[in-house]
Amino acid sequence: MKRSFSALDITYSAMFVALMAIGANIVSWVPFLQIGSVPLSMQPFFCVLAGILLGSRLGAVSMIVYLLVGIAGAPVFAGFGSGFGSIVGPTGGFLLSYVVTAFVAGLIVEKAEKPQLVTFMTASFAGIVLIYFIGTNYMYFILNYVMEVGMSYGAAWMTMAWFSLKDFVFTILCGLLATRLYYVVNKTAKTPYTRKVA
Repeated sequence: MKRSFSALDITYSAMFVALMAIGANIVSWVPFLQIGSVPLSMQPFFCVLAGILLGSRLGAVSMIVYLLVGIAGAPVFAGFGSGFGSIVGPTGGFLLSYVVTAFVAGLIVEKAEKPQLVTFMTASFAGIVLIYFIGTNYMYFILNYVMEVGMSYGAAWMTMAWFSLKDFVFTILCGLLATRLYYVVNKTAKTPYTRKVA
């Protein structure tokens, strides 16, 4: 039987909504966090971490709330963007992928008998693969069949290669950080976010 969300659940969810907004525009506050002209967005990092720490259900809900806040007009997307146009634009697939990613990352951890480093690393890498797969394919579709820009499928993936290195590093960091935070977060909850917490 699924439990209802507690005040602590809502607090954690709100925290990750805020972290997603900060992660989308972190270069605006910390300008040196970029390689050349490539900004080091931390959205994938916080998205996967939300799924791992909060579980599949609350993690996904947190990402849905983040999207709704942005669609409603709050400047929480990359480049302080907002509105439904961000969802139907070329990068909208990455935004939509966060819901699926948080759910899957959380589910992987929930299925583990006793989550350890390998579990968190698996969840982290599965999450980043999902973000790139959904986001890049969505971008290719929008550019070619909606905006009629005419980008090849290979070029779409090559474009994302610029971002893959920093996301690879953040993915490893996410897995390592989760090993320390996971049990702390779950022990503070009245009912653990997963069935397997000791």
